Amino acid sequence: LLPYKEKLSPRFFEIRDKVLDFVENVVNPAMSTVDAQTAELMKTVDDPTKCPEPPIMKELRAQAKARGIMNLFLPEVCQLSVLEYSPIAEILGMNQVANLAMNCSAPDTGNMEVLERYGTPEQKKTWLEPLLNGEIRSAYAMTEPGVASSDATNICTRIERDGDEYVINGHKWWITGAMRPECKLFILMGKTS
Repeated sequence: LLPYKEKLSPRFFEIRDKVLDFVENVVNPAMSTVDAQTAELMKTVDDPTKCPEPPIMKELRAQAKARGIMNLFLPEVCQLSVLEYSPIAEILGMNQVANLAMNCSAPDTGNMEVLERYGTPEQKKTWLEPLLNGEIRSAYAMTEPGVASSDATNICTRIERDGDEYVINGHKWWITGAMRPECKLFILMGKTS
């Protein structure tokens, strides 16, 4: 933090302290419960990608929300700059459960940003609000066979207007989180022109 200390607001230090306290005193002590519940849930599915979240995640999200540290990736929510959020993201990157509990994990973060910026009021009500509350998860459909689709300029999926609707023609695969029971929304990358 030293090279940027003058650029960090008092709010950053307040939020960072809350995050560190949450990880140390709430998430870390809950890890044995997370692991035990996950192990039991794994017995109910035929593939790990179909395993639902352990029930304790709802409790952890409720505690994160009560502490005011949910959805910190959105500047409109946390009142932090991107520079200030990045050290917090680094902390969350070391603890996947804290990341999920604070609702700051991909692909949901990017999908929420897309909905927040470009969604209609109806889309925000239907999809953004439940995502922000951690009630549902989402997926991002970008990868395609046969092209280096990590470079968005190579995307081949076509999106064409047909009257009042759009027709999507393409093939996506390796969609992270698509099989999760909590996944209720896909955001798809395709070309319109």
